Amino acid sequence: MFKLPRLLSALLLALCLPAHANWHLDGESSRLSFITGKNGDTAEVHRFLVLHGTVDRKGMAGLRIEMDSVSSGIPLRDEQMRDNLFEVERFAEATVKAQIDLQPINDLADGAQIELRLPLTVTLHGQSHSYNVLLLATRLDARRFQVVTLEPLVLRAEDFGLLPGLESLRKFARLKSINPSVPVSAVLIFTAR
Repeated sequence: MFKLPRLLSALLLALCLPAHANWHLDGESSRLSFITGKNGDTAEVHRFLVLHGTVDRKGMAGLRIEMDSVSSGIPLRDEQMRDNLFEVERFAEATVKAQIDLQPINDLADGAQIELRLPLTVTLHGQSHSYNVLLLATRLDARRFQVVTLEPLVLRAEDFGLLPGLESLRKFARLKSINPSVPVSAVLIFTAR
């Protein structure tokens, strides 16, 4: 038989846990996609299938993207992007890092949302750049929250030394042009552990 003080202590501990827990990305439920443009009038959506991420107790957030998990729906194009654009043999991962104030998220009721504008650093192809992004954080329940980009983050190929690889892709596909600016969107779900 349960004693009331023990039951209350256990319940309080369970309620307090997410505020002090490390958060881990639910890679199966999360999505990181980007849009490419070619020949001036064609746009296509691609994504990365393998993502890893954490947010520690102090709000340091990190996302790792396995670059060889790029998926465009066309295996030959994926191979070309892996080998000639992203050079996954040399640059296996891209990373995103940010410092988040977790208190406003932890204070949200289930289903409530908050807009966050915060700086983050993207490291891709061995080069890093900082951006200010607008995100929407939603408290899904006591153990999960979701972060969504409210505005796509536009990455420029030249900022990451990707122009030679882009030119190689253009020639391989016999295209007139490939847009060197790429909008990136994310839906990330984190679970307390």
